[in-house]
Order: sequence, then structure tokens, then C-alpha cells
Amino acid sequence: MFKNKYLFCVFAGAAGALGGAAQAQIYPTKPIRLVIPFSPGAASDFLGRTIGQRMTDKYGQQVVSDNRPGAGGVVGSTIVAKAAPDGYTLMVIAPPHLVNALIHKEPQYRAIDDYTPISQVATLPNMLVVPTQFQAKTLKDLVALAKAKPGELNFGSAGIGSLSHLGGALFVSAAGINAVHVPFKLFADALGELFSARVHFYVSPIPAVLPHVHDGKLRALAVTSANRVPAAQETPTVIEAGLPGAQLDTWFGIVGPAGMQRRIVEQLNRDIAAVLQEPETRERIARAGATPAVSSPEQLHEILKIDFVRFRKIVADTGLKPQ
Repeated sequence: MFKNKYLFCVFAGAAGALGGAAQAQIYPTKPIRLVIPFSPGAASDFLGRTIGQRMTDKYGQQVVSDNRPGAGGVVGSTIVAKAAPDGYTLMVIAPPHLVNALIHKEPQYRAIDDYTPISQVATLPNMLVVPTQFQAKTLKDLVALAKAKPGELNFGSAGIGSLSHLGGALFVSAAGINAVHVPFKLFADALGELFSARVHFYVSPIPAVLPHVHDGKLRALAVTSANRVPAAQETPTVIEAGLPGAQLDTWFGIVGPAGMQRRIVEQLNRDIAAVLQEPETRERIARAGATPAVSSPEQLHEILKIDFVRFRKIVADTGLKPQ
């Protein structure tokens, strides 16, 4: 009897341990916060909400898009760097995440070491747009006008260090023109000024401005990719316009705080890849001018390392000063 009682305790203990292990494997058990470091309407917002909605459907737990704009993305990046690495705080990142760590004298986060890479999600070019009532009809017109009126034209951005700031500064440098940078806290504010022609040109990720081009509120002068974009096939590239130095393709990825458990990272990576392989999701992203792109965590980490070096050079070449 003692022996049987002993065996029962062993089996019960083993079953309890296995049950506890199985319980530990369950993820997620509560809503996931997906920080988007820019305002609604930005490209990262579109991608985050598109992926987040499908992840919500898959998990049966809300993936809550949390827009935290400010300081060109610094506010959102800082929040995630300080969050618990439990898989319940994630973030959509793009090149501004790296640039901000380069243009601030005292960065509030380490662009690579403070985060756990999970997956790349998309690539897309930027589009240079002007108000429809603006006199420049082509990129060459814009360059000629800026050279005829040095310092009188301006370009808007979503803040210092944002992708629109970097793209605008790169265009100004490549074209050899003098234009004033006008940063905005909210993308919607920048759009309002652009619609009214108080802002003369803007370089933006395509999903944020393409609907307004289609609506006739903005005119597209060029895309910053090596090739034309299917969603805007009539728009020439900066290379075709004679400004290869203005080329700037963009990637987007999802990361979490440093120190996340490997099993959660791998699960998120698999599930994000599955979402991005769905025909409906791919079509929606493609219609916005972007291309779905998946990667392993290691591949995203390599992208971050390589582009950190690349953007350090761009920051130096365009004359962006540490703030």
C-alpha cells in the first residue's frame, strides 16, 4: 500500500508539473499592447492596425494599437524599452527608430540593445508630394523653383528624426537646394498645411499619402525606390528624375523589449508570418503601396545593425545636427 501511495504521489506530481508546463506555454492570456510611435494615418499606424487586427482574430485576445507620437518616434521607443519583456508590449519600428538614436545628444534608448527583434513586416518606398495647386508639376520643376528661390520653399515632416524628415533632407541634399524644414507633432497637422499649400513639399511613406493623391488633394512627383511602384505606376522614380542620391527605401518591423523569452518570440514570428501570407492581408498592404516582407528575428537584427551604420552616414551627409 505504501508503494502504491508513493507511486500515486509521483504520478500526481508529474502530472502537476506537466500541467504547469503546459499552462506556461499558453500565450497570450491577455491583451497585447502594440505601440505605434506615430500618429493615426502614418504608415506604421496602417501596418500596425492591419496586422494587429488579424492577430486579434487569431489569438482571441485584443492586440491594441497604442499610438504614442512625439519627438519623431522617441516617445514610443522609450516606452517599449522600459516595458516588461513578457510579450505583452510590442512596437512597430522603422528607420526613425535608428535615426533618433543618432541625432539626440543624450538618447533615451539604445536602438538595438534595448529591444528584442521579432520580424520584419513590410518594405515600401516613399513618395514626394506637393499640393495640387502648387506650380511644380514634376520633380525637375520643383528643383528649378527651389534654386530660383533659395530658402523660400519649405518641406514638412512628422518631427525631427522622422522618416519624412530624413527623406526630405536627403532630397534637399541630393538636389543641392536650400529649403526650410517644418516639423509637426501630428501627421494630420502636416497634411492640413500641405493641403493649403503653406507646406510646399513632403516626403512620406506611400500608404500615408497615396489616398490623398488618388483623391486629387496632393500631386505625386516621384517615388524614392529604384523601380516604379505598382500602386502608383504613373509616378516616376527619383532615379528617372536624375536624383539617385534621393533614393530611400523603407522597412518596417515588430520588436519587443530586450529579454523576451525565446518561445514567445518564435511564436510571434510564426504567427506574424502566417498573417502576412494571407491573400487578403497581402492585397490590402499592396493596395497601400507597400510590400509584405517577413524575416526571422536574426534577419531583422542584422537589418538593424547594417542600417544603423548606413543612417549614421546619411545623418552626417545631410547635415542633421544632434538635438
